[in-house]
Amino acid sequence: MEDNEISYSKEEEQKSLLPFLEEEEKEYKAGQFSNVEEHWEEYKLEEELAGGGKIGSKDASEGVRDKSDSSMESLEHYLGNTNNIQAVKYTDRICKSTLQRNLKELNNVAKEKELVVQKTRDKLSTCQLRIKMLEKQLEYVDIEIEKEQEAGNVAALSRLQAMHRRLCTELEKEKDLELKIALTLKENVLEMWQIETEQGKYEILHEQPKKDQEELEMQYQERAKVRIWKEKIAAVQREDDRRSREKKEEEAQKEYEERYKKMLEDAKRNHEKAVYFLRKSMARIHEENAKEEVKTQEHMERRIQAVLSLKNSITSNREKLQTRQVWNKAMASEAKKQEMKMREAILAEGGNVAKEIFLRKRLLEHEKEKQAYREQQKSRKIEIVSQILQEKASIHKQKKSQSCTKAIKGGGKDSLLWRMKTWQYIEKTCKHSAGALSQKSWCSPSACSSAGERTASVGEISEKIPHDVLCEGGEDEKERDRTLVEPEFPGLWSQECDLHKISKEEMDPKQLATRVEKKKKFEKKAQEFQTGIFPKQTVSGHECKGRTFYSKPSCIHFKDFDVGQIYKKKIVLINASYGVNFCRLVGISEWLKDFISIHFDPPGKMSPGMSCEIVVTFKPMINETLEGEVMFMAQTGSFSVPLKCTAKRCILALDKELIDFGSHVVGETISQTINLTNSGALGTRFKVQMSAGDSSTCRATAKSSPGRMVTRHFSDCVPEKKVSNSPVTSVVEKKEQICPDQSEEMTYCAAQVEQQRTETSLSSSSTEQLGQDVLNSRSDLDTDNAHNLVELFPEETPVEIMLGKVTEGEIGPFSSVKLQIIFVPAIPGDVRTEFVIMFDNSDCKPLCFSAIGVSVDVPVWVPNPNIDLKICMYDRLYQDRIVIQSRAKATLRLKFEVCKELSKHMELLPKTGYIQAQSSFSVQLKFLPRYSLPEDAGSYFNEETRILEVPVTILIVDKAKTVNFTVHAIVTTSDLQISPAQINFGYCTIYEAVQANVMLTNKSILPQEFGFVGLPEFVEIQPNDGLGILLPLESLTLDIIFKANKAKEYSFELTCKSEINRQFKLSCKAVGVHPPLELSHSLVRFAATALNSVSTATLYVLNSHMSVNHCTHAVPRIGNGEVAPVGPTSFEFRVPEDCPVTITPSVGTVLPGKKSLIQVSFRPALSDQLIREEAVRRLCRAAATGAEIQKRKKDEKREGKKLSISITRQQSSRQLVRDGDSKYLTSLYSSEQPKSKDLKPDSDAYMAAQAFLMRNFSGRFEKYIIPCFVASGHIDEKKGSENLSCSPYNTLYLEMHCPAVAPSVVVTSDNGKNTVNFGDVAVGHRMIKQITIQNISPEKLELGFSVLNPNGPFLLVRPVGMLEPGENKTLIISFCPNESKWFFEMLDIRTAKTNLTLSITGRGVMPSIVCSVEEELNMGYVIAREKVTSTFKIQNTSTLTLRYSVQLDSLSPTRDKDQQRLPLFITSSLQRTEFVGTQNYNGLSVFSIFPTEGEIVAGKSQDFIVTFSPDHESLYYSDRLKVVLFGKKIAHVIHLKGAARDHPMFVEGGIPLDVPIESLAVTSAVSSQETLKGELQEPVKSILLILEYIEGESSPEPAMTELKVGAIQTAQFASKKNMEFSFDSLPLLQQKGFTVDSVKGTVERGQVKRIAVSWVPPADFDADDPLLVTALLTLKDDIKESYRIFFMAKVVSAYAPTT
Repeated sequence: MEDNEISYSKEEEQKSLLPFLEEEEKEYKAGQFSNVEEHWEEYKLEEELAGGGKIGSKDASEGVRDKSDSSMESLEHYLGNTNNIQAVKYTDRICKSTLQRNLKELNNVAKEKELVVQKTRDKLSTCQLRIKMLEKQLEYVDIEIEKEQEAGNVAALSRLQAMHRRLCTELEKEKDLELKIALTLKENVLEMWQIETEQGKYEILHEQPKKDQEELEMQYQERAKVRIWKEKIAAVQREDDRRSREKKEEEAQKEYEERYKKMLEDAKRNHEKAVYFLRKSMARIHEENAKEEVKTQEHMERRIQAVLSLKNSITSNREKLQTRQVWNKAMASEAKKQEMKMREAILAEGGNVAKEIFLRKRLLEHEKEKQAYREQQKSRKIEIVSQILQEKASIHKQKKSQSCTKAIKGGGKDSLLWRMKTWQYIEKTCKHSAGALSQKSWCSPSACSSAGERTASVGEISEKIPHDVLCEGGEDEKERDRTLVEPEFPGLWSQECDLHKISKEEMDPKQLATRVEKKKKFEKKAQEFQTGIFPKQTVSGHECKGRTFYSKPSCIHFKDFDVGQIYKKKIVLINASYGVNFCRLVGISEWLKDFISIHFDPPGKMSPGMSCEIVVTFKPMINETLEGEVMFMAQTGSFSVPLKCTAKRCILALDKELIDFGSHVVGETISQTINLTNSGALGTRFKVQMSAGDSSTCRATAKSSPGRMVTRHFSDCVPEKKVSNSPVTSVVEKKEQICPDQSEEMTYCAAQVEQQRTETSLSSSSTEQLGQDVLNSRSDLDTDNAHNLVELFPEETPVEIMLGKVTEGEIGPFSSVKLQIIFVPAIPGDVRTEFVIMFDNSDCKPLCFSAIGVSVDVPVWVPNPNIDLKICMYDRLYQDRIVIQSRAKATLRLKFEVCKELSKHMELLPKTGYIQAQSSFSVQLKFLPRYSLPEDAGSYFNEETRILEVPVTILIVDKAKTVNFTVHAIVTTSDLQISPAQINFGYCTIYEAVQANVMLTNKSILPQEFGFVGLPEFVEIQPNDGLGILLPLESLTLDIIFKANKAKEYSFELTCKSEINRQFKLSCKAVGVHPPLELSHSLVRFAATALNSVSTATLYVLNSHMSVNHCTHAVPRIGNGEVAPVGPTSFEFRVPEDCPVTITPSVGTVLPGKKSLIQVSFRPALSDQLIREEAVRRLCRAAATGAEIQKRKKDEKREGKKLSISITRQQSSRQLVRDGDSKYLTSLYSSEQPKSKDLKPDSDAYMAAQAFLMRNFSGRFEKYIIPCFVASGHIDEKKGSENLSCSPYNTLYLEMHCPAVAPSVVVTSDNGKNTVNFGDVAVGHRMIKQITIQNISPEKLELGFSVLNPNGPFLLVRPVGMLEPGENKTLIISFCPNESKWFFEMLDIRTAKTNLTLSITGRGVMPSIVCSVEEELNMGYVIAREKVTSTFKIQNTSTLTLRYSVQLDSLSPTRDKDQQRLPLFITSSLQRTEFVGTQNYNGLSVFSIFPTEGEIVAGKSQDFIVTFSPDHESLYYSDRLKVVLFGKKIAHVIHLKGAARDHPMFVEGGIPLDVPIESLAVTSAVSSQETLKGELQEPVKSILLILEYIEGESSPEPAMTELKVGAIQTAQFASKKNMEFSFDSLPLLQQKGFTVDSVKGTVERGQVKRIAVSWVPPADFDADDPLLVTALLTLKDDIKESYRIFFMAKVVSAYAPTT
């Protein structure tokens, strides 16, 4: 069954392979047939070459035919044999290929089956292993179940039973799977055995391919024999061909030399003629260019003059403006000074400053109002006069038809009449207005008179203005006359006006004198207008040159108009003079009045730079070009604006006048186009035809050469270009004649001339190209054909240059038409045809153009006559394919020749060939340049440019004509130069790499790839690992990096290979050193560190040298020298002075097997010298600027005084002043230049320069290599490293990369200082400082801040989160010290790249003061409504400036709330805490203090003045004064007390028995009348005197107390007598034991009398009952006043406790 299946599959494969096998059979047969054809063609070609082509005898050709016949028979026999062999081979090959394919498939199936069997066996083994594992688990579970059953654990037993069931189920599944896998395995094994039996059947067939291989070799040997036989026949034929070729080459060489001589002679003659005509054309072009340059120079000079005049005017205006500004500033400063003086004067007089200033401002405003009213009156008068003048002009125009004499008389009477009426009306108006104004404000009557004088002068001026200036024509003026006939002011023309009444102002002699002077001035101006001669206008010393009015546009041009239409244009007249000017319209040209109308409103007087508008209307009636001008009259003279109207017309032109087709072969068809362009607004019809007198119909005769003929035609054309008749040229000439002075037309004409000059240059370039083409074509012409030319008649000459489809048509306005010209060469030679374009429009002249071409009859040509091999290298083979085309109708034999000089380097294969009719032929070019090429090539090779040009000749057999083409190549070398050729690296440790630089130069002009190959492991080449490309002639510096891996001497070579496998060697030497110590890191790369920041890195110095045995490990040594000793080894880092790197420790000793920690810090900063130089530069610049400003101010003052000096003198003086200023500034700069050494680091200039450099710091990257010297032994602490000797070859090097960048964030406040110094701050008080930071980076920054000490005094109140680029934000930091000491903290402002560190310092100081008044300040007794002052002093005893404020309780903001409580007299005296006593009724404070706030410098004192000013009588005036420091701490409290009396006497002492708090109701005092009557009054006050006698002492003393009676010193009672006092009831007092010192007496003003009272208990005194006696004290001064005195006495035991 399986055998049947296999056979069936083989049959199917054979059926499927049949179509492919059939195709292979066809291809094989076709290949055999093509091979036979190729052999036959080769054989035929060889026979023809052997026979010598068509040249030779008939016998030779017959012999060749016989040979060819015999060879054909042998070839047919061979072909039949090969066909039989190939037929047999084809059938065998089908069977063999099928068999091999089946065997291969059978092997693949066998391999697949083996793989399947192997996988199945693996699955089976895995399944069996799984079964074993499950069985073991079942056994283990059974054992566990028995144990748990014995133990009686039900829960565990149920769990184990469930696991037993699960394992049993899995075991059954695995056994079923094992049976399935085993069955599958058996089936696969059976199939594999069947496949192996099939393979055994076909083992015999494997020997068959060997036999087939042997048969193929036999066939190849037979083919080789046939090919050798054919080569022998071809060799014989080539020998014959070579001999015949040599003969022909000799003949051709002779002919070529003769022809070459003739060609050189013709070329010289043609070159001389071309040079002659070229010189003529170049001379003409130079003349035209010179003319254009002259015109351009003149135009530029005019523009320069205009710019200079404008510059002068700007300069003068600027000077005036500066002078005005300085004057204004001076006036403002003077006004401020006057105001300050006035304020001081008012204050000195004791007046109210605000009131006086307000009144002064009111007066100034009132003066301004008066001045404005005067100006208003003047303007009204001027308006009235202008209206009257207009009416006068209209009346004069109405009477124009009358005779001149009557008009003059009437005009004189009317003018007198109008003058009288005008002045009367003005006088009335001014009187009424003046009266009204006097009622409203303080106006002086002189204002009206001055205004009247001004108006009168204006009236007289208007009378003297010429009539022509005031009159204007047109319909608008008639309408204006109609409106102005009516009076503008009612009552002005009334009959009531007295015409003969003359005002008093007109009779004033001063006014009459001024009028006479003004009349003379205006008569002079009128004469200037009549004569047309105006004086030069000079303003500010500058004379007005050129036109005073400019029009925009400069020419009024109506282009391309249509009859019947209306066109309007608006122009602007600009006053370009230096002063006020006016203009009026005079008229237009006579021939334009029927077509042009102008609307112009005279603007009156115009300031410089002002403009007015004019509307010009054009109504064309005829279709003709019109030219004229619009005339104006100005104050400085007449001027005009050109006006031009151009009708539609045709402007036709050709883009070129000569069409050069070049050289073409007979039979080709070539076409070119020429553009006819109409740039005008009118279209026309055109027709193109050949010229009637065309000389191109005649061919060149045998006498004249083609070069001569073309030269003659071109010389005929050149003079026509000189005197051009084209429409473009004529239009240009017209343009130049019409408007030579107008800027726009000049620009247009210049553009046209430029276009004409461009066309001339194009025609000259075409002339040169034509001459060159003629020379080239002449060199290619055959001399035989040139001598055999015959003269042809016109009727026999074919038309070779003809027109295309478009010969006539319509060309519209602003459009172009393309005309096609076709060239069909028929006869070899030169052809020229003239064409003429005719137009229907009679104004358009005919246009002519020419077409030329050259016909060539060469039968063979090379499409690419210049073969460019680009750039080639020596000893490299380059190939190219050259295609040759044939236009002949027969087969041609070609020979290819290379010059003898390059025969060793260049070759063409084949050297001889046949080209079929009208087909192509390819030749293989091989170029292998040798190094001897420069010597062999000779003149064909340029050694400087390395360019090779090889002429190659194609010889056509039986033709004298040869075809040449050139092979171009640039030959270059492939050398690579390495310099130096040898490198010595010297001593190099195994921990470092030594770098040497070599220069690799490419000597070639081609890019070359290179690479260093086979590098040893201890050498590295950079960049790009020694691989790369070198550009032409480029030099590349390579870094050869040598890193020794052991201590020994090295000598090796490096090999560099180029892309063409050339090798270049480099010799190297080095000595490896193993030092005793090593660094854990030899390279430290710091992160980008901002200025004034710190970056830190750590590394170790290791001593791993513990044994001298060099067999077990590498030992420290220098090259092959001695081993370093084992023991302590010392090191020392030497850091340069200017290096911003710190190494700690820099010196140390490392024991064997130990290491030492090294810390490296990088702190970038700006150099001190750089900062000082920048600071000096900024100071010098500021000083120079200040000096220049001062000098400029002096110059301005000096120039202000010399305004009357002439312009030339002023300019010279300015120059001298400038020279002197420059010398002065130079001397000032040199003398005051500060020295950089004198600047202090804390100065403002130094800090500003540092901040400027930091902000403009662009970054810096520096590399530092720090040497570490190594020596064996310990370092002595006293002597240092002097006792140790170190070898320089053991030195270690630490390389550091230190990038310094500008900080992203800088401090902009306080001159950019990074230190925040709070200074001295009082303890417990808080000071806040603002620090402004700015983002100077181009990125948005997110800021972070370090944490300050939470228990410290510093606090970051307001941090900043984000900073935009260039943004400024403020940080707020507070300082609140809690003790007296210095505080210091660092605040880091962190960004993504850099950090900014702020140093925060401050000192806490405990404030302390000393007051001259301790607790109470008693102001004493004062007369009510009078004042008394007292002074106390506070001294600052601390080192801090104290900011204080003085507060009174009576002015406390909480006093109103305190008054809402219960009255204090209700509460007990012990509970009373109110310090504020009686207050004034008027609301003002009783006590006032000055100053209330301020600062006390450390160690200084401040005086305070307390003023007591009561407004009514009271004995209980009191207040509390608090001295508060820094708005928080109360440093001192003073109780203020005072008493006020209505009368100058008082009693003080004892205990008052009245209420200390005043009643809410004000009690009226006793009237003085009642006092005078002497009526008995109640005692005013009661006073209690308590006397305590102490009993039980050894020496008892009487009880003592006292009363004070005083008289107040006041100016109110200064003239009265002294005050008197007296006691009543003295006997009773004496009886009770009381003793009074002064019973009666007087007290002077300002004095106080002390009355002492003593008490001794009488004998009958009862100690348990206190004694109370009453007496009356009477005071007499201005009134009589009585006091009831209660004497209370009691006895107190000396041992009794006091309460």
